Amino acid sequence: METTTADDAIRVYWMTGCSSCLRTKEFLQKHGVPFLSRNVLADEDAYAELERFGLKQVPIVTRGDTWANGQVLRDVAQLCGIAYGPPRMLPVEEMRRRLDAVLAGAARFIAQMPDEALARDLPNRPRTFGQLSWHIANIADAFLEHEDGIPLTFDSYMRVPTDEQGSRAALIAYAEAMRGRMSDWFDGPGRDCDWTRRADVYYGEQTMHEFLERTVWHAGQHVRQLMWVLEGLGIAPDRPLGRETFEGLPMPEKVWDEADPAKVRRAS
Repeated sequence: METTTADDAIRVYWMTGCSSCLRTKEFLQKHGVPFLSRNVLADEDAYAELERFGLKQVPIVTRGDTWANGQVLRDVAQLCGIAYGPPRMLPVEEMRRRLDAVLAGAARFIAQMPDEALARDLPNRPRTFGQLSWHIANIADAFLEHEDGIPLTFDSYMRVPTDEQGSRAALIAYAEAMRGRMSDWFDGPGRDCDWTRRADVYYGEQTMHEFLERTVWHAGQHVRQLMWVLEGLGIAPDRPLGRETFEGLPMPEKVWDEADPAKVRRAS
């Protein structure tokens, strides 16, 4: 992690639409920590700057010769001199209920998506509405892969659907299937899960409880984005998810880096 740098400024490397990136920036802003913003999608030199740390992922926070993965806020806090107490996490059973609501909501909202809209790109992000929809279910899928012995990598979250997987019917089926698979896991192997054991994830030292929490709020944030997309298309989300689903989860306050649904219309 040690290299030579010209200054001790705090830099945040991020990309538009990345849920953890937005949360990292909001965390530093909330604590009054100034930082240099490095959007890797808007500046081709930004990723090159991370190469000296041997990294090609976001969010990353750097300070001088050290760095922290933005997905672990306690590590960011330590790097930036912010007081950070022990995490307050919802009970596992409550997280299970929240994730079930998120996946059910995803299926409902995808069903409302016009077929011609699925290929449209999100504002300032090379990700289509259809890929966003698929990603929500894939987050839960990656959790179950982990429990099958497959470590979570950065690429686990960067996968995109095939043409066959990207139809509206296939996207709905994937969300519904993952809802069922998660329920079966919680009622089966998950009953014996040691939630204090360390998870094999790429972004730092995390317990299984913390990994589950990230799975829930990560999928939840993208469902918020899906509702935002529908609103931008002039479609009222069917039974929208709100406070009862998201309260108590460590999610970003904003839905998007520029949370204006009209931007969806302008970008389409």
